[in-house]
Amino acid sequence: MSGFGVAGELPAWRGDGRSEMFFPEEAHAAAPADFLQELPSYRSVLRRRAGPGGGHDPQGSLGARAGEARGPQPEGAELAALPPREHALSIAEKRRLRDYQQANIKYLSGWNQWKRTSSKSWRKVLKDIKESLSYLQLWRHDIHSIEGKFGTGIQSYFSFLRFLVLLNFLIFILMFGFVTFPTVISKYGIFNSSFAKISPKNTDSLCTVYTPSGNKGLVYFYSYLKDLLTGTGFLETTSLFYGYYEIDAALLRGVRYNFPLAYLLTTFAYLALSLVWIIKRSVSGFKQSLVHDEDQFQSYCNKVFAGWDFCITDLNAARLKHRSLQYELQTDLEEERIKQKIADRTMKEKLRIYSLRIFLNIIVLAVLLGCFYSIYKATAFSQEKSNNGSNTDLQTNLLVQYLPSMVITLANFVAPQIFSILIRFEDYSPAFEIKLTLLRCVFVRLANIGVLLFSLWSQIHCANDNCKACGYNYKLYPCWESAVGQEMYKLLIFDFMIILAVTLFMDFPRMLLVTHCSWKLVQWCGLQEFGISDNVLEIIYGQTICWIGTFFSPLLPAIATIKYFIIFYVKKSFELGQDFAKLLHIWKQNGKWKMYYI
Repeated sequence: MSGFGVAGELPAWRGDGRSEMFFPEEAHAAAPADFLQELPSYRSVLRRRAGPGGGHDPQGSLGARAGEARGPQPEGAELAALPPREHALSIAEKRRLRDYQQANIKYLSGWNQWKRTSSKSWRKVLKDIKESLSYLQLWRHDIHSIEGKFGTGIQSYFSFLRFLVLLNFLIFILMFGFVTFPTVISKYGIFNSSFAKISPKNTDSLCTVYTPSGNKGLVYFYSYLKDLLTGTGFLETTSLFYGYYEIDAALLRGVRYNFPLAYLLTTFAYLALSLVWIIKRSVSGFKQSLVHDEDQFQSYCNKVFAGWDFCITDLNAARLKHRSLQYELQTDLEEERIKQKIADRTMKEKLRIYSLRIFLNIIVLAVLLGCFYSIYKATAFSQEKSNNGSNTDLQTNLLVQYLPSMVITLANFVAPQIFSILIRFEDYSPAFEIKLTLLRCVFVRLANIGVLLFSLWSQIHCANDNCKACGYNYKLYPCWESAVGQEMYKLLIFDFMIILAVTLFMDFPRMLLVTHCSWKLVQWCGLQEFGISDNVLEIIYGQTICWIGTFFSPLLPAIATIKYFIIFYVKKSFELGQDFAKLLHIWKQNGKWKMYYI
């Protein structure tokens, strides 16, 4: 057995040809290394390295100062398996360990030497492959640049955008490969394929006839624009929507392909893929939350001594980070003050605050009900006007078609503003205020989509004679799945247009004015902060629309991929001003604003 001794001795060689390593260290030098080895971060590294069945203990083998007290030490081959940089030792000790490992190679057997060399070469190959693949990562340089200039907080938002781009692209590959592509080649007889339509039993033939209400006769150019924005007309007959997939079975080179089963299994597959990938990304954050599960004193020390993000090089980003740390410290102090205040409350004060909270939550419930009722009425009005076939101009038609989307967007904007005002009077701690407000905002965004779907179903499903044959209003909705897909399509397009409009016509002009205009009113407004939580809620809302709408519109993930791809560059260039600052330079000369390219 080879190990590290406690005494200050030189390397000693045993009779069996193996060496025993002793570090000549003073007694007082042992404390720092032992202290570092007790840190939670080092213990986490040991657990990850050992794995579920790992038996060797690097700390025990490298605890030079307490080797005998820690029980039996691992073999020299095990000790040499890890490079010196992975041990919690000082630089001088790591150098001596490296020299010891190199000198000990010749005393190992041929098999052990081969194992050690192979393990080292395999680790180096894996490392080189990982580094090579990192260069193929989407937006690698851009995200590193954002992290270096604006910190890890904003970088996490753009990393999440990249994740959604890749996720939607994989969902699109699944839907296109197993649903759209087989349908197209079957309809056009490619690869000697054929298809069959099988009418379901005990169902009226009217329920299986789908004739899209496309453009007929002379079609003006603006009609194509309307169809492109609303998903009607020529788009309704394409593979974008559910009604295109009418085939029940196909023969592809003699192999029978069941389209309804493939459609259903692919839907479950993309939902499972999304769930697994999200859980995998969340595990790392959960580990960090466990590591940071600490008492208030440790949290305060971490913010004071280790809270600064040294990746930040931009002055405005540094000011925002400074303000964020100041706010966190104030929040910690406010938390302590609230705890003390809660402990000192009398029964009368408790009754007053609980009554106030009940009243304010009734107001919150009323706001939610008002949003839901508005969405319901807007959807009913839009469907009624769209189905009566009245000839209106382009602007009015688009306004009617997009009325539910506009009401939902307005509710998503107004409701959080009301929640942020009401939360101030509920006398919660600052941390709980943020969590409760975020929970309400997430609920109102997701619930609005649910209310829209309920409103559509109430219009599709009816109790009169028109619904007796098929169970739904087949005269107005010959394919109700396509109608739902069109609403999801309009929601996704309108959300994209709102994000572009706010960024290009509000945030970006404000950034230019504050940066290049010295007026006191403009400077008082200040730069628009990059609200990470608000921006993340935006893309989560859009992704929820994509998940729901993909069943009714199989190619919707492709549109979502393009949407998030464009949003990345729009946010990066115009809201952060990172690329645009390289292109334009504005200055004031003789009382006039001038612009030139650099």
